[in-house]
Amino acid sequence: MFLLSILLLAVGVALVVLRRRAVVEFRFATLTGSLVALVGLLLGLSTFTYVVEPYEVAVPTSLGSVGGTWQPGLHLKSPLTDVTTFSTRPSDLNLTGNDTVEVRSSEGGVLYVDLTVKWSIDPEHTQALYRLSGSSENVQQRLVYPDTREIVRNVFAKHTSVEGYASQREVINAEMGRLITERMAPRGIVVNGVNLRNVKPSDVLQKAIDQKIQQDQATEQAAAAVLTAKAQAEQRRIEAESTAQANSLIANSLTDKILMSQCIEAFKAAAEKNPVYASPCGGSGAGGTPLIVDGTKR
Repeated sequence: MFLLSILLLAVGVALVVLRRRAVVEFRFATLTGSLVALVGLLLGLSTFTYVVEPYEVAVPTSLGSVGGTWQPGLHLKSPLTDVTTFSTRPSDLNLTGNDTVEVRSSEGGVLYVDLTVKWSIDPEHTQALYRLSGSSENVQQRLVYPDTREIVRNVFAKHTSVEGYASQREVINAEMGRLITERMAPRGIVVNGVNLRNVKPSDVLQKAIDQKIQQDQATEQAAAAVLTAKAQAEQRRIEAESTAQANSLIANSLTDKILMSQCIEAFKAAAEKNPVYASPCGGSGAGGTPLIVDGTKR
């Protein structure tokens, strides 16, 4: 831009000089030369200023030297100074689709992890970020992206397949967020959140997980059946003890006189209702053989 401005300024001045010396017969040479020189002058002046937009910071470099961080606003600079800007707005690193992270559990099972990392730069560390990455785009590609994938693999390697797939997802997400934040903070990268969006097992691992779940369910059902059988056996034992105690009390209370009295009462009841009946107490004594009596013959 600076060289272009010098070139335009030189052309404009040359047109004006040549027209005044009558070397150029072009009628509007003076006006054209003046306009070209004005454009060149304005372009030249613009190379001495730089405007940093809101939600941006900038790092100037001149002849291999890195300057301090520029905050939003108008800044004066040398035409030989290059300015690299960094956005301070939050950015999202989406590890999905082709960027899905393939991890292995502590058991060797393969899982496919989708997650999003929300991050932004700390303006106070912009100069250090420039030295590490060289540009705002490279901050994500050279720092956030590879370190996040490494941490995700390391965290899932500590857990079993079932934990990573289902039971410990919240714990794993919290651990990844903590480790990513700790890794990025010294570099001037602020991690605003880590969202574990999806964990998908491979086909082979899915079959193994399904079998494990079925085995666990069968084990729980067997344990429940054992508890039920124990409860039923205990109930039957209690009932048997109660029956035995009742029979013992009855046996102790039934004397010969009581039995004979019951037989007589039964005899009377049968004689009133049935012409032919069986007496429960025939023969001699309470243990005699029952008799069949014809009640019509009185």
